[in-house]
Amino acid sequence: MAFLAPLFAVTALAQSPTNIFAPAATPAHSIFGLSMLVLSVTFGIFLVVGGLLLYALIRYRHRPTDSDHEPAQIYGSNQIELSWTVIPILIVVMLFLTTTRVILRTEAIPKPDNTMDVTVIGHQFWWEYRYPKLGIVTANELHIPTSDKANPKPTYLTMSSADVSHSFWVPRLAGKMDVIPNRVNTMWIDPPDAGLYLGQCAQYCGTQHAKMLLRVYAQSPEDFAAWASQQQKPAQQDFTGNPTAAAGQTVFMHNACINCHTVKGTVATGRFGPDLTHLAIRDTIAAGAVQNNPENLRRWIDDPNTMKPGSLMPAMHLNDHDLDLITAYLTQLH
Repeated sequence: MAFLAPLFAVTALAQSPTNIFAPAATPAHSIFGLSMLVLSVTFGIFLVVGGLLLYALIRYRHRPTDSDHEPAQIYGSNQIELSWTVIPILIVVMLFLTTTRVILRTEAIPKPDNTMDVTVIGHQFWWEYRYPKLGIVTANELHIPTSDKANPKPTYLTMSSADVSHSFWVPRLAGKMDVIPNRVNTMWIDPPDAGLYLGQCAQYCGTQHAKMLLRVYAQSPEDFAAWASQQQKPAQQDFTGNPTAAAGQTVFMHNACINCHTVKGTVATGRFGPDLTHLAIRDTIAAGAVQNNPENLRRWIDDPNTMKPGSLMPAMHLNDHDLDLITAYLTQLH
């Protein structure tokens, strides 16, 4: 069964949501093409070197009829030395020029006027997304419109860090881009097909680096407009018929939660943690590490370190009654 292991590995890679061999945006296609070129060149070099080595092993192997005397030695060959010097130089120059072309194609092209602009801020250990043209602030789940090839509308990401170095990497959409304090880096993506694209912080940034995940939702222009319209609204305030959520709002507003989190339309204006205005419509919490449901949300509020050790959110140490109330309130923030 050991010979089946490579087949299983290839099959698993093909089904992976972070498969670099299934590009879904222009930058990723360019990187994929470059990768295939490099792989083809290096594979060709492997075949040539391996073939020559195999030929030498077979052609000049020891035979019973060979004498014990050392064969005549040949010293120096201008042709061979020129070959193994010039050919590698030409290969390196070709790869350098090709790589430069891909870099310029993906990073140095003029920015169109009809782009969707998103400001990305890396935090330990979550992502903040701001849409300056739309007045939207959200966290961990990036929503973007798809880009029609006939009428391209790429999404431009302007990235920086609030603390340490991070790296934004969604393999099917683009190469990775470092997110560095006191520096602004940019990248763009233009997936033509709607869907969920997964990624990962690719720069070690602390204890919970491995659980600083990326979720990019590419939506049709109509679906994205509907999502943006919902995000632009303030948080739900009318809990008539739901006294538990109403009581939970009161508990939330009288605790330290408001020092770190924002809930638009309320006195909660903290910026240290994620914006919670529309928390209930997100699929995940904890930067994509945990499914967003009432049970997980309650555990997270009680003590985040039980689910994400090293999280910078402190345990609230609320009693069960207040914990249930706050959970009921947050699950109503649509």
